[in-house]
Amino acid sequence: MSNRVVEGRMVTPEKLAELVEGESVMDAEDIEDADRECPDCGGDVLAVGYMPDVTEFVTAHKCQECGWGETDRE
Repeated sequence: MSNRVVEGRMVTPEKLAELVEGESVMDAEDIEDADRECPDCGGDVLAVGYMPDVTEFVTAHKCQECGWGETDRE
């Protein structure tokens, strides 16, 4: 597992996915650097792939510094 600091606290891949999704997820892959800047604050963006349910796989992007986040389904 690749834990990272996001908004000042250590998060697991599942917790990072939950921050973006807004609810619990079934499973999450390791957190990766997204190689892009946050559109809100210019901070570093992380990516995590996860399954919110058994029929869907989503990739989420979340800023390490501020509350910005999005998924690839938006």
